[in-house]
Amino acid sequence: MDTDSSTTTSTAVYHHKKDKVVVIMGATGCGKTRVSIDLATCFQSEIVNSDKIQVYKGLDITTNKITIQDRQGVPHHLLGEVDPDAGELTPSEYRLSGGLAISGIVSRQKLPIVVGGSNSLIHALVADRFNPALNVFDGSNPVSTQLRYNCCFLWVDVSLPVLCDYLCKRVDEMLDSGMLDELSEYYGSVDPASQIGLRKAIGVPEFGRYLKEYPPGSGCGRGTGGEWDRGRRGVYEDSVREIKENTCQLAKRQISKILRLKGAGWDLKRVDATESFREVMMATSDDHNKKRKKKRWMEVWGRDVLEPSMKIVKRFLEEE
Repeated sequence: MDTDSSTTTSTAVYHHKKDKVVVIMGATGCGKTRVSIDLATCFQSEIVNSDKIQVYKGLDITTNKITIQDRQGVPHHLLGEVDPDAGELTPSEYRLSGGLAISGIVSRQKLPIVVGGSNSLIHALVADRFNPALNVFDGSNPVSTQLRYNCCFLWVDVSLPVLCDYLCKRVDEMLDSGMLDELSEYYGSVDPASQIGLRKAIGVPEFGRYLKEYPPGSGCGRGTGGEWDRGRRGVYEDSVREIKENTCQLAKRQISKILRLKGAGWDLKRVDATESFREVMMATSDDHNKKRKKKRWMEVWGRDVLEPSMKIVKRFLEEE
């Protein structure tokens, strides 16, 4: 027997080296976007959006898309790119588009960072084998533990009561930034029923009744001085309350899905951003000493979220 020949044959087995991908997960509003930019500016990276509503063009305030300025020059993919009139983007279509985006990023010798709260899209993207007919989050079908990428999963977590307080505040800030005007223009220019994907954005259905009863420019529900009457104010406040409640319910569902993935064996590296969110709520609720409070928030964010995330990704990239 030729032992040299046997040895050569046994060691010549080819193993495909999987591309490294960082995946940032977490409930809506937990700071995933900020983490992605913090990491992308430290590592040569490009970002792939995995929020199933933010993939569509339009409603940038309502869907809370990151602004061009806040992107800090980091290239983003599948963010506001899909025509909402083309139908709803399926997980299979996202898997294809996201896979192409990752391949392009890797070819440019950059690190792909996938970020977003749609865990069904994340599973579709990274699973080695994906069957769109199976719902892996209802408990009746197994989660895929064989992945087509070498993934570093970062889970940005915030205590739910703290997160819900913040989400309610964020809704108020979005309204101050022009969310209602954006939705008024949307309802006035398109039929939401024709845009199956984008119409699911929180805010679109909730403001439907208000915008039907009080269309822009109609003057309905205004007193002689231009102020809103009690009826209009009541319908508006009902809409805002629904948005806040539905946003908090979304966060709960997203956390449940993340726990499902973790329970199935996905190696999720959890970073706890709760204390930093407590600080940001304090910083914005008190006009006094705002600069000092903001500085304190940045210190806590760096200590609890950014530094641990940086260490996790650095260690991941150094691994063979």
